[in-house]
Amino acid sequence: MPNTSHAADRRIRLCVIDDHALFREGLIRLLAGDPRFEVVFHTGTPVEAMELLSHHTVDVLILDYDLGGQTAVSFVEQLKAYSFAGRILIVTAGLPDSDAVELIRLGISGIFHKQDSPEDLQTSIHQVALGRVLIDQKYLQNLVTASSAPEEPSPRFTERERSILRFLLQGLANKEIATHLRVSESAVKSSLQLLFNKLGVRTRSQLVLIAIEKYRNQI
Repeated sequence: MPNTSHAADRRIRLCVIDDHALFREGLIRLLAGDPRFEVVFHTGTPVEAMELLSHHTVDVLILDYDLGGQTAVSFVEQLKAYSFAGRILIVTAGLPDSDAVELIRLGISGIFHKQDSPEDLQTSIHQVALGRVLIDQKYLQNLVTASSAPEEPSPRFTERERSILRFLLQGLANKEIATHLRVSESAVKSSLQLLFNKLGVRTRSQLVLIAIEKYRNQI
């Protein structure tokens, strides 16, 4: 499992998979200058990436959506089949809403737009490593608008669970949620596990998606 609280003496281990060489090389230079990060490897091909991932442990995988012969959706499916334990941040110039929904279902931690600033990307990588789910509000709004799933009468949420779901939609980490609720971080983790079990999901991003699609009127 990825570590959600990186010690000060250990940098966040990254890998970059992007078939656009100029963008990839520029990103590597940017990340190499940030003392929080260690770029373990980078590559432009999914095949090489799978080989390298079998020999290296990484905390955050920075993944381009368009990988030439395939998209991030099929590659993330491969990663899940091999039980990849790191977090995944999609970096894209644009992607279909249907693929964004599928990537969220597969448990990615965020979607970042290449037109945003390099500083924002550094911040997003760090936040994802800390356990935050960073799904652009535009995608969340699209999901809310496009969702046609009928509202289900159950399960019902407690007031604490509703509060935690609202804070998750804002991208807050467990420690921040605990501060807002004036409870311990372990209490937040226990409530999250209950929500995982109640809704049949395994990741925070899946929890966010199902809450939006099926239970938004309860939040």
